[in-house]
Amino acid sequence: MEKIIDENKQGESLVLEQKKENTRKLFIESYGCAMNFSDSEIVASILTKEGFNTTQNLEEADLVLVNTCSIRDKAEQTVRKRLEKYNAVKRQHNPKMKVGVLGCMAERLKNKFLEEEKIVDLVVGPDAYKDLPNLLAEVDEGRDAINVILSKEETYGDISPVRLNTNGVTAFVSITRGCDNMCTFCVVPFTRGRERSRDPQSILEEVNNLWNKGFKEITLLGQNVDSYLWYGGGLKKDFDKASDIQKATSVNFSKLLELCAKAQPKMRIRFSTSNPQDLTIDVVETMVKFNNICNHIHLPVQSGSDRILKEMNRLHTRAEYMGLIDNIRQIIPDCAISQDMIVGFPSETDEDFQDTISLMEYVKYNFGYMFTYSERPGTLAERKLEDDVPESIKKRRLAYMVELQQKHSGERTKEHLNSIVEVLIEKESKKSNEQWSGRTPQNIVVVFPKEHYKIGDFVNVQTHDCTTATLIGTAVGYSENN
Repeated sequence: MEKIIDENKQGESLVLEQKKENTRKLFIESYGCAMNFSDSEIVASILTKEGFNTTQNLEEADLVLVNTCSIRDKAEQTVRKRLEKYNAVKRQHNPKMKVGVLGCMAERLKNKFLEEEKIVDLVVGPDAYKDLPNLLAEVDEGRDAINVILSKEETYGDISPVRLNTNGVTAFVSITRGCDNMCTFCVVPFTRGRERSRDPQSILEEVNNLWNKGFKEITLLGQNVDSYLWYGGGLKKDFDKASDIQKATSVNFSKLLELCAKAQPKMRIRFSTSNPQDLTIDVVETMVKFNNICNHIHLPVQSGSDRILKEMNRLHTRAEYMGLIDNIRQIIPDCAISQDMIVGFPSETDEDFQDTISLMEYVKYNFGYMFTYSERPGTLAERKLEDDVPESIKKRRLAYMVELQQKHSGERTKEHLNSIVEVLIEKESKKSNEQWSGRTPQNIVVVFPKEHYKIGDFVNVQTHDCTTATLIGTAVGYSENN
């Protein structure tokens, strides 16, 4: 999986502060991973300067954009339904409306959308957002516009994203784009291109800027954050051709993590997503050194079967993954670990599935994101492997896996019962407007009575009860981070 997909955020339309001088209306929705939502902020920043204000009223929009995901078939089907909706509104209410597709699905289905089905006016790939002003000019002249060229350089490090639909407390900071890992199930290398890292100076400037605006927590984002490597620009795969001075002054992910932690010692730092083959022990050791780096690692494994891992072209074995878990737990005993799993990958047998279940029993993840395999056009698996596991078996295995994960989540959450945990208040609880909701450094949700505390406060909470995934408690004062 490319990144954590938050089902609660899918299809959110984005809202910005309105600028009086702007006269055109933009309606923008996002689907898929955290990287897509982060990219939508970049797009909004570019279009604000082009005279657009955001709207949540689809009927009044001059430009409708959907930022898309190709990671799962479900996401693509949802986007298709939304495009049908946009075009119905365009026909019935607003013939001048322009419709565009952004992101991974745009890159993959460019010709189909524009030429065959004629359901969009504009197709923009993930590396072409800076070209939006030129593309919109083409559309305004009555021509279809497309740019899905994948860049070896583009990192958007020079664009300050507009924070959309934010709680003003937490924010994403993109540090890499693209991916060099050719997992056979994944479209990301084809839709987002080769891996390149952002200048650390631009990352630190964004982090400092967020702190000055009142943000208290950031998540460093990348298709594969541990693979971050800056040596003056260029692709990671070309690092061996770098000069001696470039190599000596290069910044890897553990160094970047340290720079961010030192830059704002009271700001919480998270990161996602890690890849087992690239997560080095120096990253875990850096986490220990700084209290503001959260003790949580999202570490997708995808399968517990060595045979299936090989079919997936995952460059780690079951034993290597378990060894990595052991090392993390030895260095950071209270580190939360979460997973991504794919059920029903081509040729997966009951024995392969049991290997995955036994791995889950070994690790006992704090939480996880589990999906049935859906064949993605253009991937190596689609070209070379037959999707031969019946849907009924996929669903049965998934149900078993989800139930087991809920059991483990409950066990892990209970470990924090009757203790004091630090919580960053993010919002009101969904179930009661008299309670706050926030997260611990381990990413566990905590709810407690509001009292005199406010959003953005770091609070120590005495826990006394819990559900499978939520701690319940009472605030006992501000934490030293406040």
